[in-house]
Amino acid sequence: MKLERRLLQIAVALGSLVPIGAGVAGMILGPSMVGDIAAPQDMTSHFRYLSGLLAMIGLIFLCSVPRIETHGARFRLLGAIVVMGGLGRALGWIEAGPPGGTHRAALIMELVVVPLLMLWQARIARATRRK
Repeated sequence: MKLERRLLQIAVALGSLVPIGAGVAGMILGPSMVGDIAAPQDMTSHFRYLSGLLAMIGLIFLCSVPRIETHGARFRLLGAIVVMGGLGRALGWIEAGPPGGTHRAALIMELVVVPLLMLWQARIARATRRK
């Protein structure tokens, strides 16, 4: 179980780098991070705000790593936020057509990887409580 816990910690630490990196890049670059976009100021402001939220989601996931087995409620809350964002992205795909490759990869992270990490964390937490 110690090895499995360590592997989960590594997976979450590495996975958290994605929203931290994308969030910080979005805060700094605004919508131009996804291409040569001339966005209205309100869209730029909203993009940077959401990027800040994304960065913080990643940071909170990262802060959960040291005692990952004790952070079930935090993990479920963050996971639900990420899945809801993925559902919004999927709705955009349905309405506007498929996004580019980076956004497709994000969709997989949001609707597949994060739920699997949530289940894995719950498994480790249950196993730890049984000891």
